[in-house]
Amino acid sequence: MHKHNKHSKGYNFEVLKANSPELEAFVFKNNFGNETVDFANPKAVKALNMALLKLYYGVDYWEFPDEHLCPPIPGRVEYIHLLNDLLLDSGLEKNITVLDIGTGATCIYPLLGHTEYGWRFIASEIDKSALKNAQRIIDKNKLNNSITLRFQEHKQSILEGVIDTSEKITATLCNPPFYKNEAEATESTQRKLKGLGKHEDKSIRNFSGTAQELWYPGGEKAFLHNYLYQSSLLKTNCFWYTSLVSKKEHIKSMKASLHKLGATKIEVLDLSLGNKISRVVAWTFLSDKEQQAWNS
Repeated sequence: MHKHNKHSKGYNFEVLKANSPELEAFVFKNNFGNETVDFANPKAVKALNMALLKLYYGVDYWEFPDEHLCPPIPGRVEYIHLLNDLLLDSGLEKNITVLDIGTGATCIYPLLGHTEYGWRFIASEIDKSALKNAQRIIDKNKLNNSITLRFQEHKQSILEGVIDTSEKITATLCNPPFYKNEAEATESTQRKLKGLGKHEDKSIRNFSGTAQELWYPGGEKAFLHNYLYQSSLLKTNCFWYTSLVSKKEHIKSMKASLHKLGATKIEVLDLSLGNKISRVVAWTFLSDKEQQAWNS
């Protein structure tokens, strides 16, 4: 994990329970005598992540319907830290505005990015109910001056209709849907549950998730290539476009497409969490001169 990730040494359940007593009901000792929670239980996962947000990030209100995806905080904040390194390497330290594509009901990336680095966020979403819930979280945590939500009317549009052609965005964040359809998502969940030693409930997803959050026609690859194309239509509106990419085999085709679309620089950043390795792909269309003039 990144050196600034507060969760690199695991979870201190005693401190978490003291700060969030409601977590106590889900904590038990495993066969090694270590405190943990049942990661196959969506309610336990939610309680743990609520406790992490409250203790480490000062987020006192983080409620959302159980059917929505519950994002694991360590992995989400890892993306934030990798993006910050990229911005610093590019000389971008002040007046940072980040677009979170598909913020979901939890508004998690804006909460973490603003808390850790003071970034201002624009957050888009195609699901009106998710957007309403995200706004409630923003209101309750008094973050209206830092996070602005925008409704994306067209499901196939990723950037168009969200970024104004006169707008300048420092960077984008995106966690694409991984699956092509519900069947593929369910199959993946069953593999995860089997790994956790759970076989009894074939309907459960340990981190939950709605259709919009989990699948996209054509899957992750289709989404990513749509995103690449749409970013090429707004070459000078954003310094760094970025996306989480779960499948390594997509990187080659992304690089080929980006070269054709005119990207001037492409970065692939490893995102490691325990035994799981993902990556963040970042690209820019700005020339060296345009990059140097960005903050002028």
